[in-house]
Amino acid sequence: MTARIGMTRAQQRFASWMTDILVYVVVLNLFVEFFPTVIAESFTLTILTAVLLKGMLVAIGGLEHRVSEYFGRREGAVWKVVRILSVWAILFASKFVIIEVVGFVFGGYVQLGHFVEVIALVVALLVAGQSVKAVYRRLGKGDAEVAEAG
Repeated sequence: MTARIGMTRAQQRFASWMTDILVYVVVLNLFVEFFPTVIAESFTLTILTAVLLKGMLVAIGGLEHRVSEYFGRREGAVWKVVRILSVWAILFASKFVIIEVVGFVFGGYVQLGHFVEVIALVVALLVAGQSVKAVYRRLGKGDAEVAEAG
């Protein structure tokens, strides 16, 4: 029988951040390799950019969820439209914020390209991160099924 090791919330958050940052480093470096407008002068800057992007995406996601919940609690079709438009505006404007913050923090040493490249990059980061987490969860379900059968 295999002993199960529990994780605290802090350990889970750390593992999630580390996984996302490592995935982000890989995705960023692929974008640097294949898109001429995406530039990172060094691997160290790619790592630092991944950490910055993770923090910004968490903050943007939190803001988007809070605004969505705020307007979601309101009754009526108008509030539903306001909710959709507000979330869309946050998601749209956040790409410009990401470009500006990365430019401010790293100067010309890191450039994420133009608006379209930033959208593609953010989507790729989120999809890759969620894909790795889905594989992780799926592998955990396999162990639970084996433990139940044993």
